[in-house]
Formats: sequence, structure tokens, C-alpha cells
Amino acid sequence: MSFVTADFETYYDDKVGFNELTTEEYINHPKFHAIGLGLKVDDEPTVWVTGEQAIREALASIDWSTSSLLGHNLLFDGAILAWRYGIVPAFYFDILCMARALHGVDAGGSLKALAERYQIGTKGTEVVAAKGKRLQDFSPEELARYGEYCINDVELTYALFQKLFPFPENELCLIDMTLRMFTQPAFILDDALLNARLTQIQQDKSTLLRGLMDILDVGNEEEVRSRLASGPKFAALLEDMGVEPPMKTSPRTGKPTYAFAKNDVGFMELWEHPNPDIQQLCAVRLGTKSTSEASRIARFIDIGARNKGRLPIPVKYYGAHTGRWAGLDAINLQNLPSRDPDKRALKNALRAPDDHIVIDCDSSQIEARILAWLAGQQNVVEAFQQKRDIYCEDATKVFKRPITKADKLERFVGKTMRLGLGFGTGAAKLQHTLKTTPPGADYSLETCEGFVDVWRSDNDKICELWRKAEQGVRAMMGRAKKPYSLGAVKDVVRVESKGFRLPNGLYISYPNLRSENFELWYDARKGAVKLWGGSITENIVQALARIVVGEQMLVINARYPVRLMVHDAVAIIVPAHEKDEAIEYVTTIMATPPSWAAGLPVACEAKWGESYGECR
Repeated sequence: MSFVTADFETYYDDKVGFNELTTEEYINHPKFHAIGLGLKVDDEPTVWVTGEQAIREALASIDWSTSSLLGHNLLFDGAILAWRYGIVPAFYFDILCMARALHGVDAGGSLKALAERYQIGTKGTEVVAAKGKRLQDFSPEELARYGEYCINDVELTYALFQKLFPFPENELCLIDMTLRMFTQPAFILDDALLNARLTQIQQDKSTLLRGLMDILDVGNEEEVRSRLASGPKFAALLEDMGVEPPMKTSPRTGKPTYAFAKNDVGFMELWEHPNPDIQQLCAVRLGTKSTSEASRIARFIDIGARNKGRLPIPVKYYGAHTGRWAGLDAINLQNLPSRDPDKRALKNALRAPDDHIVIDCDSSQIEARILAWLAGQQNVVEAFQQKRDIYCEDATKVFKRPITKADKLERFVGKTMRLGLGFGTGAAKLQHTLKTTPPGADYSLETCEGFVDVWRSDNDKICELWRKAEQGVRAMMGRAKKPYSLGAVKDVVRVESKGFRLPNGLYISYPNLRSENFELWYDARKGAVKLWGGSITENIVQALARIVVGEQMLVINARYPVRLMVHDAVAIIVPAHEKDEAIEYVTTIMATPPSWAAGLPVACEAKWGESYGECR
């Protein structure tokens, strides 16, 4: 198999480029064109090819069905090849993805930063002089210098690839799978449904605004928007209507600020105010302040128009500290609305092609299962293994009476405890979560303290794991000269000086780890982050869950290409006549633990439909 390293140099200016556009928008922009292409086949010298015809001829000379493609950022270069030239290689190798996994999401991943990290050379600056220049605008001398710059980038990329090994094979396959979701889109966008929902949003907002014109005694809708979009003006309006604006402590500044966010307790209480005018005021405040749904729908419509009705799925491999994927390209598919039937339009608009269906398989309670298994909390592991309802059992213990699925509110309490208390949530946060999460349950702080005490008493091994996790981080500070296993399962997570070594060979590391006044801290991109046993345990469990689902996805992908993944769920598109066979295959895979996780009680639930949102 041939190994091709490639790097495109493309037109850009103040408005056309990565600073102003998403990757998809940039590649599909009318002004976009290739200035040149650097190509290196195997270990041969890199060649610089310029001019559209010459680029096409050079690409056509390669048998891509038996060639792997290496690049620094193949979300860009790989998409250019696929969308502009119809080329999809046998395999994608991406330097940026590999570097994020090895060095952390907060480490510099640019080609310049990586070249400096590994001391393999210096990235040039000629690209700066190319700003605003079309191919025909370059003099022969300028084009030659640009070619030398591109050749250097290709050689740096190739050299970095050698430096980044050894790298886990499974993770290489996950990178390839992730890139193909973008370069080879399969979901069809339902343009009519999206436009209908966008019209409905606009009409609903206009109706609400007109209704407030009389309340506020203003002459037009713009004045209403102006008064409600501003936090201080909204607060003043509430005061004029005899309502004290709700306040909270800003997590960023530590100072008092208005509690006007959708999930703030004080704001939610205004929704239930006996004065319907206050209720309406809040509804318009949200509709005026947050236009994310309308903006997102409009963006989906535009993407479909540029991509022949299909939706490239941009997902960032190793987007989080724990290795989880993250949203990308301004259409974060990791948090599409699903609870509100009206807001499901985005999910419903992702349709399978004709005579095909979507299957969405979700790993059930995977974090709670991994947590109990890793901690050696055998009573909980057995409950999962025997397919008992752990939420009902947790609720039964705190309410001291039998709780069944029919007791929806009490079971909701049990579920919230199981999913939150496992990582050290205290009574105050539990109280807030119960109150602000639908269907909502209002309990006193004293009652919630009782819930926490009962739960922790029954999950003592999990509580012990928090302490061991914190001890593990403190051992890293002492360089952990003798590695050891963390938790009740041998060699799954190992404490080493570099960090927590995971089953895939990668690490959870904490840059600039330190102790200040007996508290643990490390540095992330957004600033210093405090660590303690519960948060460290959550990091580890989320990383393990990501590895479990990742390995399952690779098995599924070998037979049915994975078209979308959201946290612990996997979506595929299959011919309609294969529905039953495909569901059985996918659920079998996702109900089977990896070889390194013997005894882990994994389970899953598969749904299907003609669209992603209709999976049932």
C-alpha cells in the first residue's frame, strides 16, 4: 500500500478562510480554489504541483484504493480531496488528531507548535504573503517560494508522523472513522421540514413580541427586543412590575449577577409566577436572548444547499480531556435538542436515503456501570448483571418503601442520585439538580442530605474509589516511581508518573499538576482547574466509557459504517430490508464488553426510524 502525504495551499482573504468560515463553508465558498498541492509518495522527495489541470493529473496518477493519506489536518485537506476531486483514500492518518491524543487537548497542535515541540524544523511564513492572492496573481518567483514553503510543510508532517509512534492502532482506526463521517456524508437533510420549523419559530417570536407591546407600552417590536435582550433592562422591567430580579453568584467572577439563564432556579420560578404577564415576559426573554435554534436551523439549511442536500458530520476526535469527541464547525451535533417535540426538527431533518433507515444504538447507563465495576461495588454490579432497575432500588432505599417504574417522580430521584452522586455530588447540588431537571422535584436541603447519606452508605466502595483516585494524583506529583493499578480491577487503569494509563495505551494527564493549601490544581486552556476525588474519578470513568464505546464502534464500522456518534450512542444507516439483522448485530456488539473489561455489565438499547429523530 502506498503512503501519500499531502498539503493543499488555497486561496484566502479577510472574509474567506478559517478565521471567518467553518471548514465546510470555506471549502465550498465560490472563491475557494487550490493555489498548489504538495505531494509526497512514500519516502520519495515532495513535489509541488500548481494549476488545476496539473493537480488533477498528479492526483489521478495515484491508486487511491490502495493508498493511505497523511496530513496535518485532514478535516480540511481530506475534505478538499473528497468534495473537490472525488478522491477518498484507503485510510486517513491525521497528525493533529494524533497529537491531541498524545499531548492533550490544551497542548498546541498547530504544525508550527508540533515542529517546535519535536525540534524537527521550522515552519515557514510565506503563507502570510499569499493573503488575497489568486493563482494568477502570483509571479513565478512568488509561486516558487510558496512551493518551497508547502514542500517544507509536507516534510514536517511526514517527520512528525514518525515521531508520533508508537500510537494505538484502535485509535488510528477511530480517527479514520471520524474523518469519514465528514468527508463522506450519508445523512440527507429534509429542507422542507427545516424551513417549516424556522418559519414557526419566527412566527411564535413575533406573536410573543406583539403581545408585550401593550404590557410595555412601546410602539414597535424592536423596542421590546431592546428592553428584554439587556440583562439590566430586563431586571429594571421586572422591578417596575413589582418583581425582585433573581440573583446568583457568578462562577466566573464570584460576584452577584442576575440569574437569567434558562436553568437558573430563580428564573425558572418566574416561569411559574401567578401573573401571566411575568410568564410571558420570561418566554420572550428567552426567545429574544437566545436565537440558537433558529440560527442552527438556518445553518443546516445552508449546509444542505452547498452539499447536494447532505450533511457532513464534523466531529472533533479527542475533543475533551477524557478523550471524548466534541462538536465542531458551529453545528455541535453532540447536543441536538430532543426533549421538546417542536425542537426535534433538527434531529428529524437528518434522514436516511430512500429505502434505508437509521439505527441509533445507545449504551445504557455506561458510566454508572463502569463506576461500580471499577470500584468493586459488587451489589450494584450484580443489579446491573441481573437487569434489575437500579434507579428504583436506589429510590426504594431513600424513600423506605417499594418504588416501581409507576412511581415516576421517586424513580427520577433514584436516577438523579445514581448518575450524580457517583462522582461526589453533595446535597446542595443534588437539591438544585432535582429541582431544575424535568420533571422536577422540590425537596428541602435536609431531605437531600438524607438522600446523600443513604446513598453513600450503600455505595461505600465507590466513595473509597474517590479517595484512591485523589491519592493516585498525589502519587503522580511524587513521580509515582512504582506504577500500580487503580480500583478493584487489575491493570485496567494504572497510576504512573505521566498520568493515569488507560487500556488503549493513552493517558489522562494533568499539566502543571500542583498542590496549593492542600488542594490539587492543574492548568487547562481556560485557566486553573481544581481536582478532587470525585472529579478525578469522573475523568477516569468517562475516559473508560469512551474507550468501551470506541472499540464497539470499530467492530460495527467494519460491517456498517458509523455515520454519527453522540456521546455513548452510535448511529448507522442501513438498507430497510436489513433492519432486523442490523439491529441484532449492533445490539450484540454493544452488549459485549471489551476483552480487557471482563465482568463489566454493559447493555444497550437500539431504536430505528426513517430519520435520526424518528428512531423509536
